[in-house]
Formats: sequence, structure tokens, C-alpha cells
Amino acid sequence: MTQQGPLPRATAFAAVVRCVVASGKLLVQRRIHQPREHVGRRLWFADGTRGRVYRETVVDRPPAADPCVLVVAFLLRGVHGRGHTLFRWESWLNLPLFVGFEGFVSKLWLAHDDHGFYRGVYEWDGPEAAEAYARALWRVLELVSVTGCVRYRVIPDLRCEDLLADAHILDPIEPTGERSWWRLVDAA
Repeated sequence: MTQQGPLPRATAFAAVVRCVVASGKLLVQRRIHQPREHVGRRLWFADGTRGRVYRETVVDRPPAADPCVLVVAFLLRGVHGRGHTLFRWESWLNLPLFVGFEGFVSKLWLAHDDHGFYRGVYEWDGPEAAEAYARALWRVLELVSVTGCVRYRVIPDLRCEDLLADAHILDPIEPTGERSWWRLVDAA
């Protein structure tokens, strides 16, 4: 995956509308869950930052046939101090903006790091579907984020649970000396 940019606005917002409709169906069917297995867990990244998982979201579905991990990061505009707590509460309302996208499996919601960046660590079924979601999400995030701060990375052939169990699974993808914002180096 080399594409790093948003979808055209009309395409992105049409995808989000389809997602919201699909999310409504999933909610009615009670297929969306908020387990607490990873809540409170700390994730460290190669750039020296860390985030705490404050929410987890999963959808009842068959296991991913073509699993991949998607890491998204963004810096909210004008959110400081207690504003972070308000954002975490408000973020419940964002659920319909992603669970209905094709291929969604799960998401770990990470609180802001030392630089104020939020991350989402997702499992997706299909790197192309993860890429399409990330590029549509970009348009939503750019409404509330610092200009130019939205970024994502798709890591194919990987399940989120495998990554959390052994962050060194990424060593063949990127040398350990790199300091990438997306590269998980430890989870506790």
C-alpha cells in the first residue's frame, strides 16, 4: 500500500454514509461489542511515544480471510487538558463512522500520546478495504484535526492479536532501528 492521501470528498462522504447505514444494521442485530480485554493496556511505538487503550470495539463476523492491521494517527485541533477526557467520551458517537465499513474486524482506541496524537489500531479483512477506509476516514478527521497530521499504515498478513502478543513480528517489515510512529515495539 503506497497511497497516502484522502479520497475525493464526494467519494469519501458517500462511503461514510454507506457505513453509517451498515452500522445501524449491525447495531440492530447486536453484532457490535465493546469487550474490555485490552482496555488499560499500554502500547509503545518506535518513535518513543505510547498510548493507553481506552476502548475496544469488535464486530461479530467470521474470522478475517485476508487479515491486516491498520494503524491510524491524528492530532485533534484545539484539544488540550480536560478536552482529551471530553473527546474520549464523545468518541462513542464515532462508532457508526467505521464499524460498517467492509472488512472491519476490530479496533483498539488509544488515548493521546505525549504529543497529543490519538491512534487507532485496527484489524481489517483485506488490505484494500483497510486502505479504502483510511482514505475515507481522512476526510472526516481533517474536519477536526491539525492540517497535515492525519496518517495511516496498513500492515498486511497480520492479525491484531498476533501483533499484541509479539511486537517483534514487525522486525522483518522494518528494521528495529527505525523510529516510525506506527511501529508497535511493546505492549503491556
